[in-house]
Amino acid sequence: MSDKILYSYTGIFDTPDEIIHAAEKTSEHGFKKYDVHTPYPLHGMNQAMKLPPSKLGYVALVVGLSGALAALLTMFWMSAVDYPIIIGGKPFFSFPAYVPVMFEVTVLSASIATVLTMLFVFFKLPNNAHPLHDTVYMKKVSSDKYGISIQAEDEKFDEEEVKKFLAGLGAKEITAVYYDNEEINHKHKILEPKFIGFLLLTAVLTSGVSYFVLNKLLFMPPFDWMMHQEKLNPQTTSTVFADGFGMRKPVDGTIARGHIPYLFHGQPDAAEANLTNPLPISKYSIELGQKKYDTFCSPCHGYYGEGDSRLQGQFP
Repeated sequence: MSDKILYSYTGIFDTPDEIIHAAEKTSEHGFKKYDVHTPYPLHGMNQAMKLPPSKLGYVALVVGLSGALAALLTMFWMSAVDYPIIIGGKPFFSFPAYVPVMFEVTVLSASIATVLTMLFVFFKLPNNAHPLHDTVYMKKVSSDKYGISIQAEDEKFDEEEVKKFLAGLGAKEITAVYYDNEEINHKHKILEPKFIGFLLLTAVLTSGVSYFVLNKLLFMPPFDWMMHQEKLNPQTTSTVFADGFGMRKPVDGTIARGHIPYLFHGQPDAAEANLTNPLPISKYSIELGQKKYDTFCSPCHGYYGEGDSRLQGQFP
C-alpha cells in the first residue's frame, strides 16, 4: 500500500458512550479534520465534537435577505415609479401590501439556494466518490457499530501517534483508508462537457415537448373538444332558428331566475308592514345583541354606529 495516498485512520467502537467519549478526547487532543460515523443520530455528539455552526445558515441568510430586498425594489419600481396606480386612496408605496410577497420570495430563494449549495458545493455532486465508500469500516458503522475517522490532512496527524491514540481510546479494528485513483484524479463533473451537454439536451427536449403540446397537440382532435362545442355564443348567427340569430328574445309571461321585480318599489311602509322580529324582545336578547355588536361590528362602525371606529386611520 506504500504507493497509495493515505486518507485517514479509522477505529471501531461498540457502544454510544464509547464513541461520545472518543469524540470528546479527539477534540480535546487538538484534531480538527476528523469525523464520527454512527448508524443513527446521537444526542450530544455535536457538543462532544465541538462542531461549529453550519455555514449553510449564512447562505440562507444572505440569499434570503437579497431575495426580500429584490422583491421590495421590484414592487416599488412597478407600483411607485414605472406604473403608479391609486388603489383605494392608498399611497403608491404601500409597504404592508408588499410584506406577503417579500415573505414568499425570501423563503423560496433561501430554500432553493440552501439546497443547491448543499448539493453542489458541500457534497460536490454529481461527483459522489469518497475514500470511505465500500470499506468494511463504513459497512459496520452504518449497521450496528460506531466509528471515528482521523484524516491525514490534519495538522497534528502522525501515523504512529494516531494509531496509538485510537488504541488508547479503546478502538477496535484500527485500519488505514487510502485514496483510489478516482478520488485522486477526479475533477468537478458539473463543468464536464458531457454533463453540460446532458443539461442542454434536457432543456431542448423539454422546450420542444412543451411547445408541441401547447401549440399543436391541444389543437388536434380529440384534444380540441373544448374549442369546438355545440353551443351558441352571444351575438353569433345560427342555422337552427328561422330568424338566423343565436340570441333569443325573452318568452312572454316568463321571468328569468333571480330577476323577480321588487314588489315594494317606492313603498317602504308596505315593505315593513308584514315584517316581524324573530327574536323575542327581552333583557337577555338585548344584552346579547349589544355584546355581539361590540365584538364584531364596533371595530369598523363604532360603538354607536357613527363610523368613529377604532380602525379608522390605522392602515395606509
